[in-house]
Amino acid sequence: MLFVDRVDAGRRLAGEARHLRGSDVVVLGLPRGGVPVAFEVASALGAPLDVLVVRKLGVPFQPELAMGAIGEGGVRLVNDAIVRAANVTEEEIIAAEARERTELSRRIRAYRGDRPAISLQGRTAVVVDDGIATGATMRAACQVARSLGAARVVVAVPVASPHAVVMVEKDADEVVCLHTPSQFYAIGQFYRDFTQTPDREVVELLHRAATSDSTDPSTRASGDSVGDPPFSEEVQVLAGAVRLAGHLTVPDGAGGLVIFAHGSGSSRHSPRNRYVAAVLNRAGLGTLLFDLLTPAEEVDRSNVFDIALLAERLVQAIRWLRSQPLASHGQLGYFGASTGAAAALWAAAEPDIAVRAVVSRGGRPDLAMQKLRSVRAPTLLIVGGADAVVLDLNRKAHALLRCEKRLAVVPGATHLFEEPGALDAVADEACDWFVSHMITPAVHPGHAQGRR
Repeated sequence: MLFVDRVDAGRRLAGEARHLRGSDVVVLGLPRGGVPVAFEVASALGAPLDVLVVRKLGVPFQPELAMGAIGEGGVRLVNDAIVRAANVTEEEIIAAEARERTELSRRIRAYRGDRPAISLQGRTAVVVDDGIATGATMRAACQVARSLGAARVVVAVPVASPHAVVMVEKDADEVVCLHTPSQFYAIGQFYRDFTQTPDREVVELLHRAATSDSTDPSTRASGDSVGDPPFSEEVQVLAGAVRLAGHLTVPDGAGGLVIFAHGSGSSRHSPRNRYVAAVLNRAGLGTLLFDLLTPAEEVDRSNVFDIALLAERLVQAIRWLRSQPLASHGQLGYFGASTGAAAALWAAAEPDIAVRAVVSRGGRPDLAMQKLRSVRAPTLLIVGGADAVVLDLNRKAHALLRCEKRLAVVPGATHLFEEPGALDAVADEACDWFVSHMITPAVHPGHAQGRR
């Protein structure tokens, strides 16, 4: 089963959930991608729409391991078994909650503005997302909804891994799911268009749902994208005396552009990097994916690990971009994978090159260790939790970096992020990092606006 986009998925899901119509239902979308799906479900059911924002409480020394979750209204859920096993103190739980509570409040204000939350007391909460990979977030959402007074909790999603459905059924009274494929790689593989939902769309959908005619299907918009299609063409990047094949995509009104540096054995055609690039494009960022070496240079294997050479190519790519009318203005960032991440960090340390953000996916920062203290751009290191050797290298690099920095560990993911939901997590983390550091979000009239 393949969905055109989240609007299509929502309308098809609404048909499967029609037995809920007429009951005392509140539809809750998980921001951001779940809200367009939830809007269609709420419209078809004639039910009110709200967001359900949850935040995970991570174990202090292993933040990727959840020891609980929080929701609005002072809800706090703690997994006592994990707390005991990890020897977490009550003081540490309180400190973790305080940090996450600040972010929770910020996101709620950004999405809902001044509108109060819709009461769930004694009602049926239909919790909607665009898909479920592992079930951890959805399970927390179910628990929060029940703690907020929901008498019944129904989970409704277009697609989920079979394992995730089994896990979610432990916390939900009912699970409505259109597709549970045995071969589950990432939620995005079941969508023709799975580019990231921007915050402004979440705000707009909630605003429309709050108006008197929002639940009338005849009055709602089609959900089609608005605006001009992006510029997207094959290009030749001039890097000194050589020309390097690339692909440049610049959405209309792009607020910045991210240059990708692939790892050894990969190219501008890397499906993982192209997937992440598509998510960034949807969020209003341009992307340049290009080959760091010519075909003749790739024959010499030593060039693949010549980090200084690869970094110089990234620097030259910035200079080339500044000569292109579509990319001559705006902020720039680097996204590097494996050895390409080392090149991105090396290039970001150059004193005459100003980039606003760097993201490393499964990177080898050890290959640029002597440059790390000179990196000034805010840097996000994303590593798989099961990629033990690379995780250790990134922890050491994180300690050396003097810029704004964060280490994000994707639980259970290996080096190539092939596990269900792993690449989605990479794309979301990277998009949030670039958007928050490269784009100043527009404020919807009458509403606060922020980024997740």
